[in-house]
Amino acid sequence: MINRYLSINQSIKKGKTLVILGPRRTGKTTLLNKFISEDKEPLVFYNGDNLDTQKKLSYHDINHLRPLVGTAGILAIDEAQMIPNIGKSLKIINDQMPNVSVVVTGSASFELAGQIGEPLVGRKITKYLYPISIQEIISNTAVPQIKFEEILPQLLVFGMYPNAITAPTDQDRKIFLLDLVNSLLLKDILIYQQVKGADFLMRLLNLLAYQIGGEVSLSEISNSLDIDRKTVERYIDLLEKSFIIFRVGGFNRNLRSEITKTSRYYFYDIGIRNAIINNFNPIEIRNDVGQLWENFAITERLKSRAYKSIYANQYFWRTWKQSEIDLIEERNGIYHGYEMKWKQKKYSAPNEWLSTYGDLATWQIVSVDTFIDFLNDK
Repeated sequence: MINRYLSINQSIKKGKTLVILGPRRTGKTTLLNKFISEDKEPLVFYNGDNLDTQKKLSYHDINHLRPLVGTAGILAIDEAQMIPNIGKSLKIINDQMPNVSVVVTGSASFELAGQIGEPLVGRKITKYLYPISIQEIISNTAVPQIKFEEILPQLLVFGMYPNAITAPTDQDRKIFLLDLVNSLLLKDILIYQQVKGADFLMRLLNLLAYQIGGEVSLSEISNSLDIDRKTVERYIDLLEKSFIIFRVGGFNRNLRSEITKTSRYYFYDIGIRNAIINNFNPIEIRNDVGQLWENFAITERLKSRAYKSIYANQYFWRTWKQSEIDLIEERNGIYHGYEMKWKQKKYSAPNEWLSTYGDLATWQIVSVDTFIDFLNDK
């Protein structure tokens, strides 16, 4: 059992709904079951996959809902996105039963179908559960750096989904990832949105998978897919809301030469990226290991900030003179620059970066040796 950073006990509040969102198969149900087994307060649990549960909890009347909670102090619902208009029911429970804490888990369809946004304004606490983080893996080890370096080659190829980490063989990991990509990855989009189909979305993801670390031209993607740019933008937005990819925009404060009109896209899990292009070769024989490392490092930093409540705006930085920094975090008025480098060499900060932002700017290399310090940087 890998202990997760996200704690339901520390997040629930009376009269509020704790909503746990994240990609499918990242352990939301496991986290909820662990909470249920440990909690001492009277609790009632429902599974949204159950048809009877869907019917009962879709009533928007306190006289129907109150008996379902009874005298319990906590209402827990797994797969809550399966219950029609669940947001309205939860609003009624929050308002009419203020001594009850509610916790629900759900996939991206919550956001895509608009089930909880408006009904629970001011009544919900949203937390995200991502694939396993490296810090969750090494947190209880006596020598975290050695453990990290030992498992890194596997993680860069097969990623951080719980099943990919715990599978007994690389073949099992490959089978799991390919099945996840082919059967579940796009399920929420295809159910709740009108799109051309899974084949089209996979073609779009394939194009993005080969452009990690580079600025993505939506016009070029539009031409490649023979579809208008606005449709491409909409589909990319759906992929972001489905926790498959995330966007990093360009940083600009002073220089006219800074590039800000394009974006870079990274995958929440590098194993998913490798499954999309069907490349599970070991890192020793790959020509994209630099891209793998950049995606891995930036995603792990995102998880670390989310779980530790480190608030920052994130960007990349590049100028027309080809000066660039992979990740800029704007925290407390300081611009922290991080450059991801797989190979151990001597590098220096871009002169334009230091001369333009001076005392407001920092810069450091993120290599295998400095990675853990990078994750803990505040």
